[in-house]
Amino acid sequence: MKLLFASDSFKGTLSSEKIIDLLTEAANKVFPECDTLGVPIADGGEGTVDAVISVTKGNIRRVKIHGPLMEAAEAHYGEFNGDSAIIEMAAASGLPMVPADMRNPLNTTTYGTGELIKDALDSGYRKISIAIGGSATNDGGMGAMSALGIRFLDANGHVLTGIGSDLQKVKDIDISGIHPAIAETAFTIMCDVNNPLTGPDGATYTFGKQKGGTPEILDELEAGMKQYAAIILNKTGVNVDKIPGAGAAGGLGAALCVFLKANLKSGIETILDIIDFNSLLEGVDLVTTGEGRIDWQSTFGKVPSGIGMRCKQKGIPVIAVVGGMGDGATKIFEYGVDSIIPTINGAMDIKEALDRAEELYVGAADRMFRLLKIGMQIK
Repeated sequence: MKLLFASDSFKGTLSSEKIIDLLTEAANKVFPECDTLGVPIADGGEGTVDAVISVTKGNIRRVKIHGPLMEAAEAHYGEFNGDSAIIEMAAASGLPMVPADMRNPLNTTTYGTGELIKDALDSGYRKISIAIGGSATNDGGMGAMSALGIRFLDANGHVLTGIGSDLQKVKDIDISGIHPAIAETAFTIMCDVNNPLTGPDGATYTFGKQKGGTPEILDELEAGMKQYAAIILNKTGVNVDKIPGAGAAGGLGAALCVFLKANLKSGIETILDIIDFNSLLEGVDLVTTGEGRIDWQSTFGKVPSGIGMRCKQKGIPVIAVVGGMGDGATKIFEYGVDSIIPTINGAMDIKEALDRAEELYVGAADRMFRLLKIGMQIK
């Protein structure tokens, strides 16, 4: 029997690699003769770079950049297969990089993300994937594009720095100095939201509050974003509000699509393609996946649904071992996952569950494999 382990991390408690170790040990106790294979998995969020580099045997490249408040910082991205790079924008422009009392999307920028892209281009990478979740920004991607040579100009022809408050000041865009390697590079955006750039479901009103935006700040940013969209339309002929996902990462999605001609793609599908997941399924009898909490949202671009659908196409059963189950969790059964095993084994509060995460996971894995063995014995 061949078993494949491909679980997302349990945020804050168990990494994908640790889960592979725990499943392997539990499987070997119940099925001493089984073959096991483990691959770290992420869906375009935290841990994406590490997961890809682990599977592809790539390298981590560290770069001096500017953070969301233009502070000096260090970030990293992954390089693999000789011509490819994978970037998490949160590593350079993420919300955790901004102290809670300084969070204000009028003042933050994606400039550091642009610096990571520029370094990858300068290093010769011509296939670049960018995960754009977890941003601290609402600058329409102006900061990132500024780092790549595009100039955003105010009414007096002065170059803007590319922070959120600059949106209302943009009167012209000079693309003549854009990094020359962009024209010969294939960009993929890992994104699982379809929000437009502006409007009630756009970047500002959907995501701005969690980045420190008050109602007054959000109104100011929205007015600026509408002007920014109008300038882009006038300059490039592209209506960014017609691009699903343009509002992701405070409008970075729009800038990447317009100026870098990037393709938007599901995060988990991008990861599974990069690691050639389908080839890993050859000869596999059962796949174990999972995440910290499974609910109705898990069917929208999360690891269990991505894994489940790939396995469903090949007729391979899938079990999800999860930290907890929420509303609509069983919807995942429509996406190739055949059963859910929660790790929680009794009444406990969240702190106890987190503190005992490894112990609880080991117990759940043991129960899963014992049930599997019983099922194999039934005639």
